[in-house]
Amino acid sequence: MDRGWVSGWGSGAECESERGPPPGPHGCLSSPQALPPFDPRFPNQNQTRNCYQNFLDYHRCVKKMNLRGKSTQPCEYYFRVFHSLCPISWVQRWTEQIQQGTFAGKI
Repeated sequence: MDRGWVSGWGSGAECESERGPPPGPHGCLSSPQALPPFDPRFPNQNQTRNCYQNFLDYHRCVKKMNLRGKSTQPCEYYFRVFHSLCPISWVQRWTEQIQQGTFAGKI
């Protein structure tokens, strides 16, 4: 389903669409109807792996940026993607597992 977004997704200016919702203050994904852009690594309808990969990418990005002493703002893309794809219960469970040191993924 084409929502009318073009590549870039996030700054608002590139989210212009005749059919889709207008971009909000936080880019295209601020709307509850917004979807992340197509990722060719995950072409199937089931987006479970996409959800998990973006969760990992976000936490890896934050870890690297913190080690370098830089802003974690570039990591917000991954945050918005996994929050739009993942069920809240999964995110809460994975976050608890990270805090407890029992998370199975490599961050």
